Amino acid sequence: MALGEITKQLAQQALGNQMKDVLDSLRPPDLSSISEGLRAAKPPAGPGDNVGATILGQIQAMQNALKEDQELVVLVGAGAELIRVLEIFVPSWRVLVLTGIDANRNVTRIVSPIESAQLVCKVMRVQPQTKAVRISFIAPKP
Repeated sequence: MALGEITKQLAQQALGNQMKDVLDSLRPPDLSSISEGLRAAKPPAGPGDNVGATILGQIQAMQNALKEDQELVVLVGAGAELIRVLEIFVPSWRVLVLTGIDANRNVTRIVSPIESAQLVCKVMRVQPQTKAVRISFIAPKP
């Protein structure tokens, strides 16, 4: 029984370290060069059943609740790609354009119908002596 517990703990630690390495590799080296010129906008108040406005509002609320030493990591998987989202552009309330970086630090965009977008949101502590990354939001014009 004790050997089984030790094996289980080692496996959990190995997986935890792998996930940390993947997330660290998705951290941009200099966010200002990637997000330069992006503007943030709040979504207009819309009907309660507007899925796009609801998703955008929830992500903004999560980010607004963060402390200075925390950042919201939003990940989206598309095929074999795992992207860390740095900007959410909503050209219409039915389409999302997610801009971010992949594991090789390439700027990548995913265009998706809002109903099929699955985003993973995590609050993470910022590494010492680094600035927290904030997601930019661009909502459709009324």
